Order: sequence, then C-alpha cells, then structure tokens
Amino acid sequence: GAKFIHLVYLFARYVMIEDMKKFSVGTRIPFAEAVTVTPEDKYVAKARRRVGYNKLLQILQKENVVIQEYRKKAQ
Repeated sequence: GAKFIHLVYLFARYVMIEDMKKFSVGTRIPFAEAVTVTPEDKYVAKARRRVGYNKLLQILQKENVVIQEYRKKAQ
C-alpha cells in the first residue's frame, strides 16, 4: 500500500544519496553541504520531491504489471 511505497521511496533516496556521496569524493563537490542546505523556495522543493515520488510509483506499478503477466504465462 501507500506506506510500503513511501518506505521504498525513502530507501531509494537514501541509497541514491549514499551513492552520490561515494562518487563525489575527490571531485571538489561539496556534497554534504548541498544535501543539508534547505532550499529557498520550499514549494519548488516539494514539487520536485513529489515528481520523484510519482515516478517511483509509476515504475513500481509497471513492474507489478510485468510480474503478473509473467505469472499468467507461466501457468
């Protein structure tokens, strides 16, 4: 349900941030500062978060449809 989708979203966000931290070492990109800074326009930040959340939801729904089709064909 919605709680599971939200949990998956939070986990995917965490993994993405950790991955970005790992690959930004030695590139002179102040990653830690960029992640912890609060955006000036919170409306835009919320909109971007919602777009990412909706995209993840669409991907999970498509994956579910594909899995169901494979199960039907396997029977």
